[in-house]
Amino acid sequence: MEIIEHLDALRREGALLADAAAATPLDAPVPTCPDWRLADLVRHVGQVHRWATAFVAEGHRKPLDDAGQQAAFGPDPADEELVDWFRTGHAALVSALDAADPGLDCWSFLPAPSPLAFWARRQAHETAVHRVDAESAAGVEPTATAPAFAEDGIAELLTGFLVRPRAALRSEEQRTLLVRATDRPASWLVTIGRDPVVVTEDAAPGAAAADCTVSGRAHDLYLLLWNRLPLERVDTAGDRSLFDLWRKTAQIRWS
Repeated sequence: MEIIEHLDALRREGALLADAAAATPLDAPVPTCPDWRLADLVRHVGQVHRWATAFVAEGHRKPLDDAGQQAAFGPDPADEELVDWFRTGHAALVSALDAADPGLDCWSFLPAPSPLAFWARRQAHETAVHRVDAESAAGVEPTATAPAFAEDGIAELLTGFLVRPRAALRSEEQRTLLVRATDRPASWLVTIGRDPVVVTEDAAPGAAAADCTVSGRAHDLYLLLWNRLPLERVDTAGDRSLFDLWRKTAQIRWS
């Protein structure tokens, strides 16, 4: 996907998240993030948006220290101001990305064609996944993501986050997970063992012998792999216990 497409998604997803939060009591629990109430979720995403804006607008070439993060976050809003505060930070992030020089040189933490491409993509998916959380707190069925955007989010997760040396997804015995979209020409073979995860995109037909295969719409697989959808909502073949390992150890960290 192009930067402009990620910016369009970021605009849309942020507006949906804010609308869901505005229509729901802020003390509502978030079923997809059991330790949070809705106010915690909105505050978290609003802080992430401000954190990302600092890199894009100010060109920081290293991760922010604690003082830098607090400066980026700004004053902590009261709950009654939270949704407006979120909207303000979201708009500032979109504006910073939209106005940024294509040659922007700043810190990033996943492979990408450029730092600007990284931040546009990462914030689009950060916001989309948490929009689903906000809708879960509102008690509504998650708004469907476009298949191409969902495919892109799966690719970022599998080929960006989970192949990093620090990623925690490991198994004493080598095991394979095949992820196959039914509405996009996309599949990924995930090999899990003692070493960092290896992901093969556009998996060959021989990957049908994977220990576990999950298939479904890209939207459903996107939510499944981000641990926002039950396994029962997609088609599964093979050893379903592999997903117990996934749920426990496929944890995402910023850096």
